[in-house]
Amino acid sequence: MIAVTPLSLKSLEADKTDLAVFVYEDAGLAGAKALPNAARTVLTAKLKEEGFKSGPKEVCHADLEVFGRIRRVFAVGLGKKRGARPETFRRAAGTLLGAVRAKRVKIAVLCSENPQAVAEGLALASYKYEEYKKGDEDSLKSAHLVAPDAASRGPIEKACAKAALGVAAVALARDLVNRGPSDKTPQSLADLAETFKGSGVGVTVIDKAKAEELGMGSLLGVARGSAHPPVMIHMVYKPKAAAKKRVCLVGKGIVFDSGGLSLKPAASMEDMKCDMAGAACVLAVFKVIARLQPHAEVHGIIAAAYNMPGPDAYKPGDVLRAMNGKTIEVWNTDAEGRLALADALCLAAKQDPQAIVDLATLTGAVVVALGSKVAGIMGNDRKLLSAVKAAGDRADENFCELPLVEDYKETIKGNIAELLNISKVKGEAGSIIGGLFLREFVDAKPWVHLDIAGTVFSGSDWNSYSPKGGTGSPVRTLLEWLGAL
Repeated sequence: MIAVTPLSLKSLEADKTDLAVFVYEDAGLAGAKALPNAARTVLTAKLKEEGFKSGPKEVCHADLEVFGRIRRVFAVGLGKKRGARPETFRRAAGTLLGAVRAKRVKIAVLCSENPQAVAEGLALASYKYEEYKKGDEDSLKSAHLVAPDAASRGPIEKACAKAALGVAAVALARDLVNRGPSDKTPQSLADLAETFKGSGVGVTVIDKAKAEELGMGSLLGVARGSAHPPVMIHMVYKPKAAAKKRVCLVGKGIVFDSGGLSLKPAASMEDMKCDMAGAACVLAVFKVIARLQPHAEVHGIIAAAYNMPGPDAYKPGDVLRAMNGKTIEVWNTDAEGRLALADALCLAAKQDPQAIVDLATLTGAVVVALGSKVAGIMGNDRKLLSAVKAAGDRADENFCELPLVEDYKETIKGNIAELLNISKVKGEAGSIIGGLFLREFVDAKPWVHLDIAGTVFSGSDWNSYSPKGGTGSPVRTLLEWLGAL
């Protein structure tokens, strides 16, 4: 991935770097005050000659003299100014990257509007997953945001630094989701977590024997069909100053979901390497948390396991006992994520946090309801729900609240155990049922559940800065939320 760094106007004038500007349909150049008036006039005329309408995804270029040198200037459309937001610039920057990555070595962007979003879009669009095969090498090696004067240098440096932190986290989440399922065992996730030790981060790995001792029967049941034992990963970040808040991030880490004995059809397994995306997001946050420096003690808890139909696989009709003593009647072994999360949420509740946020590719129903661009959000605390959703708004990641309908709780009352792991009513309110089940394990602590099944993986380019595969969503939302604590 390319690095996006600040560049002073003086440094720009001394070399031959190509330039880029963003253009509104109805308001002209966006924040390009560094562009001299004469060049602005010539560029506007040339773009008009080319029929450039400044619509989203539209790119045009012109060669003209700027800062004493002939340079290629790329213009990228933003659409209308009214309604433009950071995501508009993030996507425009992704479009720019796509237009120049194979043609130019370096690009300098003249834009003081939404510089963090511009830096994020450029860097994230340059992401490639190359663990197993190399793609075509890009010509583009670096990108810069131009600081037109001394007063803007500081804000642009800050924007680039904050963007770099988020990009590093998103890239790790994408890498983990994209990786082949046999190459990301539960233990390998634990080994990765161990590398985050230091800088205020501690890591404890609960192996199978310890999980048995702690009564994590729900997680252990899910993992019984696999040759690889499960692990519960517990990471803790403590700031240097005394923390007034303690919060928990909990991630579903089913590193491959075959459905177990309730076997999925082959086509439904093709993307099940992404079933650990919640865990990937939590790991991604802890990769950068020491740089983020939130003013809170942050716990990251991951339940990691394979769901396989092996010789000792758990069976429909089995009863599992979770860490808090609640018994669960298994009707479908393909509803395993909530079982693994049950013990993870119990462990989170034991930390006595002021907030628990869990992330899980929990239900296909949420994709039916909300599609591939919107995640579900539900919870038991209105203030926490509002704070997480507001963080999503700032990160331009979309969430739709689903209600935890109390009447539906009757449908998960067990016949021979306290709970069922699926509803007695088929084909109805699947995402809400999943949320109601998870709520049973948070010990009434403030809690929000993010059902991210539709938003973490895309079979084609998701947008201009998210190529096919893992998207890294909603990592930026988590960073926004933690940064505001």
